[in-house]
Amino acid sequence: MLENIVLMDFHEDLQILIGKRISEIRMKNNQTQQDLEFLTGIDSAEVSKYEKGKRNLTLKTMIKFAVALQVHPKELFDFDFDINRYKNEE
Repeated sequence: MLENIVLMDFHEDLQILIGKRISEIRMKNNQTQQDLEFLTGIDSAEVSKYEKGKRNLTLKTMIKFAVALQVHPKELFDFDFDINRYKNEE
């Protein structure tokens, strides 16, 4: 059970960090959420949810964001992340 909690935190934390990264790149590019809606076909309300880490990102959606933001997909993962925090210690 504890392992499920650790993995859930890991997943949720990654969603939040990737969402923040999408938002950072968008603002750096002087783009609005409406711009991303136009470029990705994802409603701006949903874009907001992705940026807040409230929506699960699929690989297909990440690629859409990367293309719209004109960055390599790996740029969405350019953040500090301590994987050791999620080790299940028994």
